[in-house]
Amino acid sequence: MNLQSLVIQLGAASENTIPATLGRAIHAQFLQWLTLGNPQIATAVHDSQESPFSLSGLIGYRRKQGTQLGDDFLIRISLLDGNLIAPLLKGVESCQDKAIYLGKCPFVIRSIYSLPETHPLVCCSDYNILLNTSPIENDITLEFISPTSFKQHQNIQPFPLPELVFGNLLRRWNRFAPTELQFSQIEWQGLVSAFELKTHALKMAGGAEIGAVGWVKYHFLDPEQARIANILANFAVFSGVGRKTSMGMGQVKLKVKS
Repeated sequence: MNLQSLVIQLGAASENTIPATLGRAIHAQFLQWLTLGNPQIATAVHDSQESPFSLSGLIGYRRKQGTQLGDDFLIRISLLDGNLIAPLLKGVESCQDKAIYLGKCPFVIRSIYSLPETHPLVCCSDYNILLNTSPIENDITLEFISPTSFKQHQNIQPFPLPELVFGNLLRRWNRFAPTELQFSQIEWQGLVSAFELKTHALKMAGGAEIGAVGWVKYHFLDPEQARIANILANFAVFSGVGRKTSMGMGQVKLKVKS
């Protein structure tokens, strides 16, 4: 399987106040784990123009009165290249008996969930499997779990327009999928048929990053565009969408019809 999302369960090892945003610290910790598993692969990932992974922020309940020892938190790591799975797991496992620091806050690793059905956020797939996604729906609803934004004409666009969302996903798919499974460029003609969004700011090292959270329903009239959009929507669960997906932004969930 070339596509995998795994979950690292952490326990707070101090009562330090946890910063609201730890995207950069989680990114650094991911690279450290990868370095421990395979330094050459870690260097290649660090130098890559397109990140072969996406990361959640720190998931978990933040107490109003401050962190307590043992409070549980999660990090979801999604990989777009099967070659990263083994070195990442090796690096994480080598740190299981020591504290790790996210910012100035220490945590201990409690569990590693990497097999399907061991945790609701764990999943795996393959580019070939996604290529045969069915059924094909003309309407696709994506839920933007963490702030999502896009680069548009040298500006930042927080509204997830169909051409920005699916154009971004198409570019990432073509970067990591086998050559024979890649798509030609598309002039997207999808429409937004409904949405419920709000803007949210993430505090990053360079300042606040504004993005949209909520859901958007996209409608595709063209059958071939609908087919590819369905494939890419399933891919988005692993890749994230938009800017800074390696620092917690652009986490996406596909809402399936009940």
